[in-house]
Parts: sequence; structure tokens; C-alpha cells
Amino acid sequence: MSSLRATTSQTVGPFFHLGLDGLLREDLTAPGVSGERVEIEGRVIDGDGKGVPDALVEIWQANAQGKYSHAEDTQEKTLEEGFLGYGRVVTDENGRFQFVTIKPGAVPGPEGRRQAPHLAVSVFARGLLKRLVTRMYFPGEPANAQDYVMSLVDAARRHTLVARKGEGRGQLIWNVVLQGPEETVFFEI
Repeated sequence: MSSLRATTSQTVGPFFHLGLDGLLREDLTAPGVSGERVEIEGRVIDGDGKGVPDALVEIWQANAQGKYSHAEDTQEKTLEEGFLGYGRVVTDENGRFQFVTIKPGAVPGPEGRRQAPHLAVSVFARGLLKRLVTRMYFPGEPANAQDYVMSLVDAARRHTLVARKGEGRGQLIWNVVLQGPEETVFFEI
């Protein structure tokens, strides 16, 4: 009789290409979509400092007006045709990933507080039994200091959630560190 209990050999991946290639999307922009265009690049890094190949990084975000393309977002703000607000990429052999998108607007949060512009990020990788959930915030954003979720994170670890400016205009660098002293803050959902 076989057991339905998960074992270490029954973790996520490395099979993302088998069923997800048609769902991959690294460019969230479309002609005519408003907002500040940004290019986000980074790596998924393991506890030994090595890149994680074949991880899947997924982002969800609001548009430049702060409205999600989702039925539960009932704000009376404009949805722009062509901007779906989500993307999904597989890391390369060195754990690198890249997205092109727009900086989202602020969205409503708990207790009526506005949330700073951010991307909701999920990471799937071999060795993980469930996805990891985190956020990426924008550098130099004044609203970060008042963001409800950011305020729940220990001040010494908040920097793991904030991208840094790259060399090019609109370029941001943000790594997802799975373990170690610089581990990215992950959230229970």
C-alpha cells in the first residue's frame, strides 16, 4: 500500500517548463499603458550563495493608478487595456530573472492606510513544499515609511524587501535570498 504523505523527493520542481511555458510573461507593459517603465532584474539565491536554476518567480501588481486587474478590486479607477498586472518567469542556470513592467500606484490597505507601491512576489523552487510569498518595494519611495506591511517587518530586515537602483534609467536590482543572514523576508498567507 502506498502512502500519500509527502517525502523529500516530492517537492516542487524542476519541471516548470513542462506545463508553464505558455504562461510565462516577462514584459507586463503594452503599447499605450501609462506609468513609469522599470526593468527589474535579480537572482534567486540559496543558502550557500549560489543561484537557484529553474526557480519560478511570479509577480502581481496594480497599474499606475493603483488598481488591480481583478474582480475584487472595486475601486473606481481606470483599468488600462493590455495591462494584466501579472508576470511569471523561470530563472536561468545562474538563478537570474528579469521583468519589464511599470511602477504601480499606491493601493488601499488595512485600516484605510495606503500601501506603498510594491510588487507581490511568489517564488517556487525545487526543495520547497509550498511557494514563498514576499514583496518588492521601490527605492527612494517616501510611502515606504508608512506602509502597513513594511511596518510589520523588523527594521533591520526591511532592506531585503526594497530593490536598489541599477546603472541604467529605470533599472532596479532585487535578489530573493532563500536562507542566511540576508534572507529575504517571507510572509505566511
